[in-house]
Amino acid sequence: MLFSLGTIEIRKDNNHTAMRKTFTAIALALAASLPAQNNYTGKFERSLSDVSKGIEKRFGVKLKWDVDTVNKRLPYADFRIRPYSIEETLDNICKYFDFNWWDQGKNTYKIKAYEYMRRHTSDGEKMLTWLSSLYSNKAEWEARRDTLQRELRQRIEIDAYLDSCVKGKKAILSKVRKYDGYTVQNICIETLPGEHVYGSIYTPAKRGQHALIICPNGHFYDGRYRKDQQQRMATLARMGAICVSYDLYGWGEKKAEGPKHRTDRAHVIQALDGLVLLNWMIENRAKEIDMTRIGANGGSGGGSLTVLLSALDNRFTAVAPTVSLASHFDGGCPCESGKPIHLSAGGTCNAELLAMMAPRPVLVVSDGGDWTASVPQLEYPYLQRIWQFYDAKDAISNVHLPNERHDFGPNKRNAVYDFFIKVFKLDGSKLDESKATIEPYEKMMTGSK
Repeated sequence: MLFSLGTIEIRKDNNHTAMRKTFTAIALALAASLPAQNNYTGKFERSLSDVSKGIEKRFGVKLKWDVDTVNKRLPYADFRIRPYSIEETLDNICKYFDFNWWDQGKNTYKIKAYEYMRRHTSDGEKMLTWLSSLYSNKAEWEARRDTLQRELRQRIEIDAYLDSCVKGKKAILSKVRKYDGYTVQNICIETLPGEHVYGSIYTPAKRGQHALIICPNGHFYDGRYRKDQQQRMATLARMGAICVSYDLYGWGEKKAEGPKHRTDRAHVIQALDGLVLLNWMIENRAKEIDMTRIGANGGSGGGSLTVLLSALDNRFTAVAPTVSLASHFDGGCPCESGKPIHLSAGGTCNAELLAMMAPRPVLVVSDGGDWTASVPQLEYPYLQRIWQFYDAKDAISNVHLPNERHDFGPNKRNAVYDFFIKVFKLDGSKLDESKATIEPYEKMMTGSK
C-alpha cells in the first residue's frame, strides 16, 4: 500500500528499519515546513507575509494589502484560521493590527487600515435593526428625532459658528448673465471674519415666486464649475427653481483663503455656508421665494451635506441626496464625518439623519457601483417604515440604477428633475439640458464681468 505526503512516500512492508527511517524523514520535513518558535513559548507566532500566502493557498483567494506589512508578525497565527470561513479568518487576523478587510469580488480581498466612517453592509443592517427597535410609532420616533437633532447641533457646533458670523456685511454680487430661460449671478458673502462662501445663483427668467434649492457640491472633479453641475442648475432654473451652488471648503475660490479641505473644520463650515446662503436668499430675495418649496440636492459628498442640512434646519421641505446614502458609510472625507455627529443620541447613521425629514418628500438616488448598492434592500425599507408612521409612505422614493457607477450622470439628473417637477410643481416642458450654457471657470468667479 502506498501513502503520499508531499514528495515523501511510505511503503508498508516488513522492513521496520526502513519504516523508522521514513517516519524520521517525515518528521524532519514537517519540522522544516513550520516556522521557528511555533509553540506556546513563542506564542505560535508567524510573519504576516507567511500567513497571507498560506491563506491565499488554503482558500484560493487573492489578498491585496493596502497597508504596510513589513516586519509585522502575528501571534497565535494558525489558531486564527477558520477553515470554514475566509471572512472570519480575516476578521481574526485584521483585528490584531487594527486592519479591516473588504470583499472586492472575484475572490479578491483588500486589506486596509481601520476606518471609523466605513463599515460592512452587514454592520449597516445591524445598526438599522437596532435603531428600528428604539421606536415603534410616531410618538416614539419624534422623541428620538428631537433628541437626535439637539445632539447633532451640539456635536457639529453649528450654533456657535452661526453666532460668530459677520453681521450686516453686504454680499458681493456680479452682474447678472442672461441665458435661455434663466440667469446666473455670482455671490460672495463674508461668513466668519476673513472667510467667505463663494457660489452661483441660477434664477428662472420668468418673474414670480419660485422654489429655492440649495445645491452643495461633492468631490466630483471641478466642483461647481463642472459641466454636469451647470447643466443641472440651469435646467432646474429653466423649470422654475432658484438654485444656489457653492464651493466646498478649500476648493474653488475658497482655496485661495488657504484652508485644507480634509479637516474636521470643513464639516461644519460647509454646513454653515449652506445655511448662510439659505438665510441670505430668504432675507434678501423674499419676494421671489416660496417658503413652502425649499429644497436641497447634491451628489456624493454633496449628498451627505444635503442630509446634514436637512437634519439641521426644518425649513427644508424636500431633499434629494444622490449617490451618497448608506447606513454603513458616513462619508470618506472629514468634510462629511470629521465631527462626531454619528455618535449622537447613542449612535446613528446617515439613513436615520435623513429620516428626520419625515413626512416631507425625499428622493434617494442610488446605484449598483458604490456603497449605495444596498439602498433598495436595506436603507429604503427602513425609511419607508418611518414615513409609514405618518401614513406618508408615498412621500419617500428611491430611484436605483443597478448597472451604473458613482457619478451624477444623465439618469441620476433625470431622476432629480422628475422628483422636483412633482413635489415643487416645476414646468417639465422646460426640461432640456441642451439649453444650458456651460460657462468658463473665470466667468463664475467673484469680480467677473
